[in-house]
Amino acid sequence: QVQLVESGGGLAQPGGSLRLSCAASGRTFSILHMAWYRQAPGNQRELVASVTNAGRANYADSVKGRFTISRDNANNTVYLQMTNLKPEDTASYYCAAGVMLYQYDFWGQGTRLTVSS
Repeated sequence: QVQLVESGGGLAQPGGSLRLSCAASGRTFSILHMAWYRQAPGNQRELVASVTNAGRANYADSVKGRFTISRDNANNTVYLQMTNLKPEDTASYYCAAGVMLYQYDFWGQGTRLTVSS
């Protein structure tokens, strides 16, 4: 089992920045593939960004150039640095982890981001 705890959500202004964190426990973090998903009210959950256990990152087109996913294996943490935030980024953000590439079996409880002036 893997336990994931997200933090860092809140209220941000359009054009602002925020960093989400996800602390993992229960498995050797360095073998896990990690991802951030988000879900806005009335919408399906969507993949925002992923990072493999080798450090290869991928992004949804909607966040390319604005969001950066990174991982700190020494501290069992994955981050999502978000810049130039837009109101459409408003959603609950979920951290996910998996042992198989692009298959995420473990999920955090989510952290909410609201982008509004």
